[in-house]
Amino acid sequence: MAPYCVLAARLRHALNGGIRRYHVAPVLCQRAKVAMSHFEPNEYINYEKLEKNINIVRKRLDRPLTLSEKIVYGHLDDPAKQEIERGKTYLRLRPDRVAMQDATAQMAMLQFISSGLPKVAVPSTIHCDHLIEAQSGGEKDLRRAKDINQEVYNFLATAGAKYGVGFWKPGSGIIHQIILENYSYPGVMLIGTDSHTPNGGGLGGICIGVGGADAVDVMAGIPWELKCPKVIGVKLTGKLSGWSSPKDVILKVAGILTVKGGTGAIIEYHGPGVDSISCTGMATICNMGAEIGATTSIFPYNERMKKYLGKTGRADIAALADEFKQHLVPDSGCQYDQVIEINLSELKPHINGPFTPDLAHPVSDIGAVAEKEGWPVDIRVGLIGSCTNSSYEDMGRSAAVAKQALAHGLKCKSQFTITPGSEQIRATIERDGYAQILRDVGGLVLANACGPCIGQWDRKDIKKGEKNTIVTSYNRNFTGRNDANPETHAFVTSPEIVTALSIAGTLKFNPETDYLTGTDGKKFKLEAPDADELPKLDFDPGQDTYQYPPKDGSGQHVDVSPTSQRLQLLEPFDKWDGKDLEDMLILIKVKGKCTTDHISAAGPWLKFRGHLDNISNNLLIGAINIENGKANSVRNALTQEFGPVPDTARYYKKMGVKWAVIGDENYGEGSSREHAALEPRHLGGRVIITKSFARIHETNLKKQGLLPLTFADPADYNKIHPVDKLSIVGLADFAPGKVSACTSCHGSRGRGCARGREQRGCVRGPGAAPALMGRAARQPEEMPHTTGSESNHVVLSCFEKPLYNILNSWTCYLRRERSLEGTATTLLS
Repeated sequence: MAPYCVLAARLRHALNGGIRRYHVAPVLCQRAKVAMSHFEPNEYINYEKLEKNINIVRKRLDRPLTLSEKIVYGHLDDPAKQEIERGKTYLRLRPDRVAMQDATAQMAMLQFISSGLPKVAVPSTIHCDHLIEAQSGGEKDLRRAKDINQEVYNFLATAGAKYGVGFWKPGSGIIHQIILENYSYPGVMLIGTDSHTPNGGGLGGICIGVGGADAVDVMAGIPWELKCPKVIGVKLTGKLSGWSSPKDVILKVAGILTVKGGTGAIIEYHGPGVDSISCTGMATICNMGAEIGATTSIFPYNERMKKYLGKTGRADIAALADEFKQHLVPDSGCQYDQVIEINLSELKPHINGPFTPDLAHPVSDIGAVAEKEGWPVDIRVGLIGSCTNSSYEDMGRSAAVAKQALAHGLKCKSQFTITPGSEQIRATIERDGYAQILRDVGGLVLANACGPCIGQWDRKDIKKGEKNTIVTSYNRNFTGRNDANPETHAFVTSPEIVTALSIAGTLKFNPETDYLTGTDGKKFKLEAPDADELPKLDFDPGQDTYQYPPKDGSGQHVDVSPTSQRLQLLEPFDKWDGKDLEDMLILIKVKGKCTTDHISAAGPWLKFRGHLDNISNNLLIGAINIENGKANSVRNALTQEFGPVPDTARYYKKMGVKWAVIGDENYGEGSSREHAALEPRHLGGRVIITKSFARIHETNLKKQGLLPLTFADPADYNKIHPVDKLSIVGLADFAPGKVSACTSCHGSRGRGCARGREQRGCVRGPGAAPALMGRAARQPEEMPHTTGSESNHVVLSCFEKPLYNILNSWTCYLRRERSLEGTATTLLS
């Protein structure tokens, strides 16, 4: 029970703030209600329910629980009956809230509108951060974005008002920074339509990135399903110091686990080293956990979180969390599925890349490695900020480096940009002088938005195809990710290292050991930066950019023009006819890495995120076709002509031909964008067969009615040729554990596929889809040349879901209905 002094202090805070009024009960030890956010004074934190559910599960499992298990199981829809087995069973959960960024919110809200429900069932917010292109600076870019995207912003604002969703206007900041400042708290379960939603784990919450259809389920009051995650423990010892930063922790972990090593697991940080990391530093680590495929990442509640909550006006939440702290930290003796140990005292600054975030190098080695590999060592642009590293502490440490250079008359040799994470951060670093220092050293302060991190960058200093290097404090560095140039070698590191390298202008500079030469000719070495983790004064909130939803939005009109090129109301996909999928053509057999950026590019395509037909024109344009080694060039099996992937898919759809995609390892890694699943469904796709899937993308495929299958033997990837026809039979009886048949038929490469003698192989019915390591795909010239008619068989694995539910899935048309299993989604077609 809350001590009297804590309760009294909480009451004084509430009454003085004028935000909430509490009824003072006769029994002063009664717990006071605490709001989730001061933007939602009537939505309260329910630690009592969390505690009750944890106790039920603890009694059932009879073992110590990890922190991840406490929060996840604490949000079970039915903790008494839910089957719980890490890595195997599916959990039905009740998240506390939903957050959506503007690019994914368009499709999510279009789907919610189709549900016919009058209001969202849980607190939800929309954040305008993805549609602002970086060009000439914050104010000009923001004005331009408001003008260009007026139709979309109006749609999101009015839809939010009608359905009870809070709306953060353009210029507010990046969704994840806004969540950390206002909505995340210890023990919360939050789902967000962005893969970096785990950023909120820096405040001790289970925050998970999902596709829009999952968000719609939660907003509709339907239990959300998640495969019971495994838990990987990362034990931190020692203490960060010098040039080492929180970013180096996750860069090191990424190098250990690789881009798929965290798939199906929550990364739980623990150990004495945790307390040496600031709250925003913990958020940085959790944010980039998305790059190793983790379901989410989390830190235990501690004093650094309490301090951050207090500084962001949420001391009442910290006081409540103190009372329930035993549920916000792991149990002593809890067991992890895997344990990694990192001594922070020995951790060196890291830089990862290019082209993948798990290629880890110590900063001291990167110059030599780059020269050996033929990577450009001259740095064209350094970019700091983004949702990963735009905290007050990050900006302070970067400014501390810049200030030293300025003292010796130096400015950045490379171009240099700064992206504040939120309006609050922008206003505070302006007030405290950090922004001006960064401008003085040659920096350009961009809008409070995602900008170049997601490809919203009107880059002018190079031509497409020009080989060059950039260094960023971002989280993701896939080919063409930042500027749509496949020859840009992007490296990710901490903001202070980006600043130092931008001043030096080369990857060959190691700030720990190397010297710079000032304008007076004297050599000097940069000292390790030091900065306050939080401002000495309170944060400056800056401009008011939040739109409260009205109490009654029923009279609000939401307009979608039938002639709009930006927005399009959704219609149901065609219903599965109950027949087997026979003689499917292969649209493309993908060679190597295929992220959601390859499947549905961002950058200039973001403007079509609310228009399914228009954005489908970018389907798989970045994927490499194994047949010819080219991007966006596939053989049309009906005409034998090569053409763009979307055009070929549209032709197949027009001709009534079903098609499939063959993929490599970790297919669909990266962003949570459900458009990478919507687009192939819209253009007639039926099956995606890969060596393994990234978690979010596999879920999105299921939600949108595509059948995701994996090779039981990854080597079978090499048995399928781009010109094959595929048949998957026995689907009417497909069930968990059921074995059915699959055939792959190929013939003369010059004439397409002639059906030959069939060899019936096995398709394992809905069961676990294993993440299997496979051999690298053959080069195009290594593809076997077949002269006669042949057929092959492969063994495929599916998932733990009834097939009928997947092939008929179209979640934008849903209604709530009671079924034998409880509240379920009924899909109308």
